[in-house]
Amino acid sequence: MQDLLRIAVAAAHEAGAAVRGYYQDSYTVKEKGVDNPLTDADLASDRILEDHLRRRFPDHGWLSEESVADPARLEKEWAWIVDPLEGTKEFTLGIPEFVVSIGLVHRGEARLGVLYNPIKDELFAGVVGEGATFNGAPCRVSSHAALVGARAVCSRTEMKKGWFDKWKGQIEPIPVGSVAYKFGLVAAGRAETTFTPQPRNEWDICGGVAVVIAAGGRCTDGSGAPYRFNRPDPLHQGVCASNGLVHDAILGLMRE
Repeated sequence: MQDLLRIAVAAAHEAGAAVRGYYQDSYTVKEKGVDNPLTDADLASDRILEDHLRRRFPDHGWLSEESVADPARLEKEWAWIVDPLEGTKEFTLGIPEFVVSIGLVHRGEARLGVLYNPIKDELFAGVVGEGATFNGAPCRVSSHAALVGARAVCSRTEMKKGWFDKWKGQIEPIPVGSVAYKFGLVAAGRAETTFTPQPRNEWDICGGVAVVIAAGGRCTDGSGAPYRFNRPDPLHQGVCASNGLVHDAILGLMRE
């Protein structure tokens, strides 16, 4: 697993360098759907990840936001699940809160994750059962055990809609861009939780789930069920990632 982690980290660094080259420069933006942009940076990063991972491990499954899904992945014991640029909206707005996200799953369970923010040069990485690192140094989730004062990194859009207003006397909501980047901040102990009732795709969360769990945290969907990845339908209902100590309390807020 450590060999696989080194390969994934190298892939993330190279893909991140490509993304950085496009940042605040001239690039093409297309719309894949409502509020879902696609840029040249996404595609350049995707090609690099394919070269490092998909072609190097042809027996592994492959699921990327920017590639046509191959049904053969569902029969694979191992599968890479990646988002070449998780947080494209923030990228287009010049907000440096996006990452190259890489996850590796074994029989549906997230086992390895790498999240790289190429603008802040922040690397979150981990192997479940073997620990996590932030920029090469060991990291763990925070030890804050109370709901009161818990830092929750959350969607700017959801904050603007007032979704967190009723809990501001308890938790401390902090607006942050990319979904996967939020997971990295939880894993590094910079926040106690990130959560949303909104659905998220596997490529948005897989790498982050692995890193948070490797750092000693806990991740479930909105119902409290553990994640299973590499499914026919990549969409998961809700996100709750935490240091584990506040997890049940956060699920309680989500039920409200």
